Amino acid sequence: MEFSDSERSAELRAELRALVREHVPPTFLGAFTKNPQDLEVAQSFCRTLAGKGQLTPAWPAEFGGYDATPWEQTVVREEMWAHFEPRGAQYMGVNWVGPALMRFGTEQQKAEHLGRIAAGTVIWCQGFSEPEAGSDLASLRTAAVPDGDGWRIDGQKVWTSYATMADWCFLLTRTNRDAAKHKGITIFLVPMDRPGIKVVPIDAMVGPHHLNEVFFEGVPVTQADVLGEVDAGWSIVREALAFERVGIARYARCDRLLNAAPAALGDRWATLPDELKQRWVTALIRVREARLLAYRVIDLVETGTVDPADTAAYRIAATQTDQEVAEVLMDMVEERAVGASDPADLFARAVDDHWRYAQAATVASGSIEVQRLLLSRSLLRTK
Repeated sequence: MEFSDSERSAELRAELRALVREHVPPTFLGAFTKNPQDLEVAQSFCRTLAGKGQLTPAWPAEFGGYDATPWEQTVVREEMWAHFEPRGAQYMGVNWVGPALMRFGTEQQKAEHLGRIAAGTVIWCQGFSEPEAGSDLASLRTAAVPDGDGWRIDGQKVWTSYATMADWCFLLTRTNRDAAKHKGITIFLVPMDRPGIKVVPIDAMVGPHHLNEVFFEGVPVTQADVLGEVDAGWSIVREALAFERVGIARYARCDRLLNAAPAALGDRWATLPDELKQRWVTALIRVREARLLAYRVIDLVETGTVDPADTAAYRIAATQTDQEVAEVLMDMVEERAVGASDPADLFARAVDDHWRYAQAATVASGSIEVQRLLLSRSLLRTK
């Protein structure tokens, strides 16, 4: 493999950085703060990217992309995550809802949804985790019960990011209680304004919009809302989660923050303890390792040979690195009290933001325990 950017990837990276400088304020630390202007910055930037063809570059041209290579899509992911994800909630639709629709959706579903995702004008949330079905997602109990020509859904989802602002929900339900738990699961594409849906925000240190409970009380759905086949949703979920996990390039943010530390600390950098600098060097190495594991998965995506274990290995490395980097940076900031009395200190604020999100890194998008199980099962099968 050639790990350096191709000429086209380098041009694309420069183009994206120029767009960020032009359209995203330097104080931007994510779309989901208490300041509603941050969300508007993200929504506006998505429209800008879409206008440049850079929101869904790897999608086929017929769906709003330009058939870019997986490596060009990786450049987009890296630059967005490095700059605190100015696409906001759009990465969900771009990274895995859209690809799942392309592969399993009806022609009507593709026509209804893909153009809006590619234009950055719609927000999706995922109705996956439940109070008793988090890491063991297949134990979900939210039920779709037959009702005339369709179903009625009753149940509860939790930890649902963006539910307060989402237009649509990618919803997992159980349609056959007698089947094995990985069977009898059906995916419905449900508009969030449908009667019977109630969203309750959960206060958390990662800010508003990220964590919510969603209650479904007799929500009507029809065959037109089904993605794929009835009772056969689990295989779609597995593929969707693989797209999601490799699409979260937080290693790029780690790399940017670590490399920014010497200049941000200024004269204070020279007086940091040697032990802390050694941890900084080690963290940089860990970031490079996580990046290479991500690139391995991307290379396998290009050849069509991805195994869930490949994405699991990447996720384990990436999430642990995320937390290691967060701790190193926080110790550097605290060691010299950078930003302790100056709320305008952007680097200190960026480090604090990264630390808060890193605390959930080993749980979000599939817990690290589940990733270890996936990896160990694959290794045992090869023995």
